[in-house]
Amino acid sequence: MTKEKIVLAYSGGLDTSIILKWLQTEKNYDVVCFTADLGQGDEVEEARVKALNTGAVAAYALDLREEFVRDYVFPMFRTSALYEGYYLLGTSIARPLIAKKMVEIAEKEGAVAVSHGATGKGNDQVRFEMTAYALKPDIVTVAPWRDWTFQGRADLEAFAHEHGIPVPTTKKDPWSTDANLLHISYEGGILEDPWAEPPAHMFKLTVDPADAPDEAEYVEIEFVNGDPVAINGEKLSPAALLAKANELGGKHGVGRLDLVENRFVGMKSRGVYETPGGTVLYHARRAVESLTLDREVLHQRDALSPKYAELVYNGFWFAPEREALQVYFDHVAQSVTGTARLKLYRGNVIVAGRKAPQSLYDKDLVSFEAGGDYNQHDAGAFIKLNALRMRVQARVKAKADAKEPAQV
Repeated sequence: MTKEKIVLAYSGGLDTSIILKWLQTEKNYDVVCFTADLGQGDEVEEARVKALNTGAVAAYALDLREEFVRDYVFPMFRTSALYEGYYLLGTSIARPLIAKKMVEIAEKEGAVAVSHGATGKGNDQVRFEMTAYALKPDIVTVAPWRDWTFQGRADLEAFAHEHGIPVPTTKKDPWSTDANLLHISYEGGILEDPWAEPPAHMFKLTVDPADAPDEAEYVEIEFVNGDPVAINGEKLSPAALLAKANELGGKHGVGRLDLVENRFVGMKSRGVYETPGGTVLYHARRAVESLTLDREVLHQRDALSPKYAELVYNGFWFAPEREALQVYFDHVAQSVTGTARLKLYRGNVIVAGRKAPQSLYDKDLVSFEAGGDYNQHDAGAFIKLNALRMRVQARVKAKADAKEPAQV
């Protein structure tokens, strides 16, 4: 009898290799593996080969780097979104693309279900499955970490030995990582103590700011209609530009973040992140926006950005409210054309200059010297009108205070 197929988001690590075999032996599926190349390097092809050797009936390894940056990272960057004031959403923004491709492969292969290696405590289970349901409402989702009876690592290792899955004899890095072109995340293991400082040797994309060059480097980043298009005058594709920004930021120790964040499922977790290129581009973009965005538009955009960040973090990329907000943010971004000059120095991104062809900055208007259309005498009436409600309130309070009986 022909078995039903399931598509597994496969990393090549121990957990997803066990899941692959578990789906075969315990759930009786033919497993099609999918590994997304989002910039993590040689491990993508290695994972494809390992999937076939571990029993997958088919294995896909797709280069999604340009699509990832062009259609997911850059639209998110147009919103200036930060989750809880700090996090540039490097893991969150990758999940809808991975899940979208899982659904596409499922349709191509005639698979009835999709699966992933996310645990029942994390955000990724929500992101993968919400996307799958949004794109294919009748798809079956299988989450082994929520379903199987394994009680701990010893049970997993026993299952791996039983089925010939290699198990590392030592664990060099006692934490988990997730990497793509936007960032690397680190969590779990020794990082679960929020008082413990991350080990110095953990970081991969950035040098320790204390060891960074003792000479600042100036970088110019050009934007057109809200998106970065060139670094130091060199036009680059979205993926190549982000990779170049990573190189420049990483060399100067830019983009490290240690955050205790609130997961969607209800618990706090500690994550450590490296986002060198994203951090550089974030500050560059805001420098250009300071010239080109109207005050009320900028303030309104910044008021809506946290909601957008929350939607991305919680897995609602394909929800109608995120798509509606995107239309607004994209409209606002149309005027963000110009160049930012940044100074990178020992973990810092310092804005050293900005220019824009349609800048709203009027030197004659703002100058302390006489001139321009601004009449300083008008400011007095402006201040009185804005203070009127507070003056009325103060008078009412003074009358009320005068009527209070004296305290004994």
